[in-house]
Amino acid sequence: MFGSNTKDKKPAATSAVMLNGTDKDGTAATTVIAKGTVIEGKFACAENVRLDGSIHGEVKVEKRFVMGDTSFVKGNINARDAAIKGKIQGDVNVKEALHLMETAVIEGNISARTMIVEEGARYNGSCKIGDTGTPAAAAKS
Repeated sequence: MFGSNTKDKKPAATSAVMLNGTDKDGTAATTVIAKGTVIEGKFACAENVRLDGSIHGEVKVEKRFVMGDTSFVKGNINARDAAIKGKIQGDVNVKEALHLMETAVIEGNISARTMIVEEGARYNGSCKIGDTGTPAAAAKS
């Protein structure tokens, strides 16, 4: 009406845009774990996940895993794509793109095809970028 034709435009497929849980195809996250929620044990999901709470155990997400700034994972993470603002104590294995936002803290090894690290993000461990055939845990040897 006012010269704007935004109904046909999709957001750019960047990690910053997708931090809200939106996937590359514009779909919304299926699973949201709210702040204050604590999950003990293995967690697996075939869809996108937005975490603002805590998981104490292994995490496996077949699509996109997004961690807000109040989130915490104590255990290894496996996902297709990930955008991290929270804290992780464990290895991170991402098949495609990993985006470490300014508040991300990782104590563990990282393996991803591509990685963006914003100023302020921290990680302590080995980092393997480019070949996701070898899990980060194997990088210790």
